[in-house]
Amino acid sequence: MAPHGEGSDAAEEAMVAQVEKHPISSILIVIAMQTEALPVVNKFQLTENPHSPFPKGVPWVHYHGTYKDLTLNLVWPGKDSALGVDSVGTISASLVTYAAIQAFQPDLIINAGTAGGFKAKGAGIGDVFLASHVAFHDRRIPIPVFDLYGVGSRQAISTPNLLKELHLKTGKLSTGDSLDMSPHDEASITANDATVKDMEGAAVAYVSDLLKVPAIFVKAVTDIVDGEKPTAEEFLQNLASVTAALDQAVTQVINFISGKCLTEL
Repeated sequence: MAPHGEGSDAAEEAMVAQVEKHPISSILIVIAMQTEALPVVNKFQLTENPHSPFPKGVPWVHYHGTYKDLTLNLVWPGKDSALGVDSVGTISASLVTYAAIQAFQPDLIINAGTAGGFKAKGAGIGDVFLASHVAFHDRRIPIPVFDLYGVGSRQAISTPNLLKELHLKTGKLSTGDSLDMSPHDEASITANDATVKDMEGAAVAYVSDLLKVPAIFVKAVTDIVDGEKPTAEEFLQNLASVTAALDQAVTQVINFISGKCLTEL
């Protein structure tokens, strides 16, 4: 009999292989803001769950429904109970992702949202990117090995057929808890070789990796970080129109996924 560790690893590998060959049947969509979430909710005619599976008192919102052969669960972290604004950022994203994976046991996670883009890397307003890698840019721990943990670089699952079919752009995604960009963040983002930056992606990636659920990251550009306009101003100016582009991309992605295994993406 194999040692416990080896047997467990072999069983896990067999389970992963089986999942990869089985058609995807359940998708968890994680979105940070209500403005980004509602077009997707309306497009797929999802229904808000009045009996939330989440702990009492949390503001997290769950929508659910079926589309073709897929069960869709969409979650967003809701509004801050004290200030009434969207609960953006890595903490809310990681908590709601963890709770949703536990509740719904999805085959695949789609983290969809808006992002800042870098014109030096070829990003323009309204462009939609499928992230190839994700990493943090504001967890600076200048101690050997801890520095790598802080960056937390992870590769998204390979989706060559999806990219080819939908003509989406691809690039690396960098995540931090601030909308603006300090010089320290800029240096880290450059080191991450990022084309787009957001406030949730790497947190979702951490949890998906922790719980062994594959994830893809669909990000639409609202503002040009290395452009002329102030980030906050440009973000608010373009949010509505870019959300429409995001909704269209998410719809195309889900249509492509329907009936396919992970290995066919």
